[in-house]
Amino acid sequence: MLQEKDSNTETLSLSTVDNDEGLLTRLGYKQELRRHFTPLEISGFAFSIIGIVPSFTSVLIYGIPNGGAFAMVWGWTVCSIFIAAIALALADIASAAPTSGGLYYWTFMFSSERWRRFLCWIVGYSNTISNVAGNASVNWACAVQIMAAVSIGSDLAFQATIPQTFGLYCGLTLCHCLICSLNLSFMARLQTLFVIMNVLLFCVIIIGIPAATPNEFRNDAKFAFEDFNNVSGWPNGFAFILSFLFPLWGVGGYDAAVHMSEEATNASIAVPIAIVLSTLSATVLGWAMNISLVFCMGRDYQTIIDSPIGQPMATILFNSFGKTGTLVVWSFVILTQFAISTNQMMTSSRQIFAFSRDGGLPLSRWVYYVDPQTRIPTHAIWFGTCWSIILGCLAFAGDNAIGAVFSLGVTGQYVSFCIPMSARFLGDKTIKPGPFRLGRLSLPITAVAVTWMTFMTVVFMFPLTSSPGVGNMNYTVAVQGGVLVLATIYFYFPKYGGINWFTGPVSTVEQPAVQVKIDIVEKE
Repeated sequence: MLQEKDSNTETLSLSTVDNDEGLLTRLGYKQELRRHFTPLEISGFAFSIIGIVPSFTSVLIYGIPNGGAFAMVWGWTVCSIFIAAIALALADIASAAPTSGGLYYWTFMFSSERWRRFLCWIVGYSNTISNVAGNASVNWACAVQIMAAVSIGSDLAFQATIPQTFGLYCGLTLCHCLICSLNLSFMARLQTLFVIMNVLLFCVIIIGIPAATPNEFRNDAKFAFEDFNNVSGWPNGFAFILSFLFPLWGVGGYDAAVHMSEEATNASIAVPIAIVLSTLSATVLGWAMNISLVFCMGRDYQTIIDSPIGQPMATILFNSFGKTGTLVVWSFVILTQFAISTNQMMTSSRQIFAFSRDGGLPLSRWVYYVDPQTRIPTHAIWFGTCWSIILGCLAFAGDNAIGAVFSLGVTGQYVSFCIPMSARFLGDKTIKPGPFRLGRLSLPITAVAVTWMTFMTVVFMFPLTSSPGVGNMNYTVAVQGGVLVLATIYFYFPKYGGINWFTGPVSTVEQPAVQVKIDIVEKE
């Protein structure tokens, strides 16, 4: 497995691998899952899991109170630059080592001997909880969207309670669990349909809303590009920064294609291309939707926020299309959100499968199971489903508590991204780039991405209001911090902790020579 030492630098050479199974073997794993996704379908998967219209819809509430039209347009513009840096830095590494474990695997691969096991462990848990939180947040958003449709259909007579929404949330989560446990080839073929649905919804927003909006809700260019209205209680500058949760959650899931890489063909090229194309296209489309909305949403932000419909985007659509038109459009928003939820369930289950394959999770022996007929990790799907339902119980602590689940999907991702990206340049290992490479731009782009993610992770720990009570606290720091603290305690726990038995990625290939998975030589 070890190759020649060149300038005391360890190098992982993957360029000689001529097929996906051979590449995976070089990384140390046997091919257990079936490669259903073509390069086009994995790009469709990455784009549809972002689901720009329903994702945009789910978190618009974070943009309107923290700057209004100005934050929607210019906040999205600012974030688009840094989102591109994150996607490019991630794609650069993904091309070199495309495996379902992704982030924690890369952490182990780059880090020093002293810290590699602990950092691999922390990234594994952070990435797992962020994916579970992503699954919980998109399902909760879908439940809220369905309840909003019922409210509109009842002429606002019906107002959903938290228990009712939670019951629907649990039903949706179990439904996605069952769908993801079926034949995966069918899901791969559906990605084209999901992309078409997203594009058509986008066209409705940027063409249909301006055409249908009554004059009383139309705004001029000065309002659309300059009106800053802050009702959060924070100083204007910080409120504007808080509005970044809107685009950063709306365009997320950068690592989704990575976790599906063991089921994609030509993964070393298809996966990074999927990451970059899906992210860049979503930021452009999202910006265009912001432009459409700020010209057609009216000027009374508080009415949109406090509408009995319970969903700002649905309120804007209702003002433009009326009851019938809104219900038609909204039904497709729900269907697209349902598709996102299904894809997110697949993504989170593959991270859980990979981490349990390497023995990192409780009940790993049970969770690490692949159905011999479907070649699907069904136990990982059910494991993630149970934790998603548990995480959804935060809804009973108030709106800000379930909002922490949305934030956790971002902060957990960022912690998971920052460590391997930093270790790539700060650790004592290096790898030979894959077919997709940034070359000399890799370091500056990664530095920008890591700095941005570190800053925003701190920001997203703050509550949305400046004087929160118990019900308005931001629980992200408790949930994210709790996961990291418990993971650290579990790792260093005497006798039974991971430090006594966790060795990092474990080879599953039959030949014992492929035990380390990477060619080890220390940097100078």
